[in-house]
Amino acid sequence: MRPCWVEISAQAIEDNFRFLKKLAEPHAEALAVLKANAYGHSLAICAPAVVRAGASWLGVNSVEEGAAARAVCPANADCDSLIVSGIAPHILVIGGVFAGQSEAVIRHGLTPVIWEPWQLDELEAAAHAAGIEAGSLPVHLEIDTGMSRQGVSPENVGSILARLAPGSPLRLEGVMTHLFAADEADGRVNAEQLARLDETLDRIEVAGQFAEWLNVGNSAALLSGQARTIAELAARHGMKAMLRPGLALYGVVPRFDPDFEAMQPAGLTAARETLRPVLEWKSQVVGVRDVEAGAQVGYNGTFVATEPMRLALVAIGYADGLDRKLGNRFDLLVRGKCAPIVGRVSMDQTVIDVTEIAGVAAGDEVVIIGAQSSPVPKSEGPGAPGEERITAFDHAAATDTIPWEVFTRIGARVERRAV
Repeated sequence: MRPCWVEISAQAIEDNFRFLKKLAEPHAEALAVLKANAYGHSLAICAPAVVRAGASWLGVNSVEEGAAARAVCPANADCDSLIVSGIAPHILVIGGVFAGQSEAVIRHGLTPVIWEPWQLDELEAAAHAAGIEAGSLPVHLEIDTGMSRQGVSPENVGSILARLAPGSPLRLEGVMTHLFAADEADGRVNAEQLARLDETLDRIEVAGQFAEWLNVGNSAALLSGQARTIAELAARHGMKAMLRPGLALYGVVPRFDPDFEAMQPAGLTAARETLRPVLEWKSQVVGVRDVEAGAQVGYNGTFVATEPMRLALVAIGYADGLDRKLGNRFDLLVRGKCAPIVGRVSMDQTVIDVTEIAGVAAGDEVVIIGAQSSPVPKSEGPGAPGEERITAFDHAAATDTIPWEVFTRIGARVERRAV
């Protein structure tokens, strides 16, 4: 197999979820966000791991992801029997349903998020065709509290609630929104969003509807200590609170604005001490060659050797998810040392400068994200060698993006290995 892979620590994601669940308690439940193939980490590895760690709710984007999550239920039993017994996790389809998908929602026991009337049309038609009794298909209603992306506006919530009246096969199980500025210190935007949500919950009550769950907040909201505030809002309306950690689940702590960092909230400090990266991305040296001064490297010769150099070819390129913009401006790790990328990143290959790194040979491991230690020569005796580390934040800084994109950009052809 081509030597380009990611290593996924199932133990790390289990430990991370246990920490996040404990941080949310006793105020709120923690939903494990596993959308986009578990942020590029592998749904097949991560879903069973978080359920072993106590997750009773999983969050995915699509019905297809929900079906895949249900297929890896961590038990040697039929998933339908698990759902009946209450052992199988609830799977929330955050991105909603599309035309023709409602039958799969029912078949796989998924919980869809809704906010458009046509989504209700789809779900009701499938429920009636399946002979589902009134109030048997749970849905979560998303409220747009200010992000202007997904969700029904507070002013229009009545038209959706009217469709969930007694006799409908659908049951309002949860209400959710997304706090889009949970990493800002002054909390003004959060407060405004929660106030709009509070008003909308009043409207829902006036309409005679009751939802069990209030589903609000991401990793930033949880680590910044907002679980109590969200739980208090939920309790005022007779609901239970739920938060949705995503990035933190994978051992990466979101960055907050400087003013917030200066406040040193306890949850954020504890997260930095406790959470462990789940993913390491690796490849191998294919071969090593010596070039003379003046040699051009890669497409269009964007790098020209100014002196004799030793170059190593690595089996990774932009088709694997290594951003093409990293050419001539980023380092990879080999033999525990930083090796600059020289020339452009190609579709399948990348060249690094190993002139100053002794002993590099074909087959040597190359780290793209993760840690690597220098080998200790026997003559030096025992002892911990020095360690270098490359993070998703390093990639993000070099390409003007965010860690979420770095992870989800890792190509499908890159093997995911549980370690």
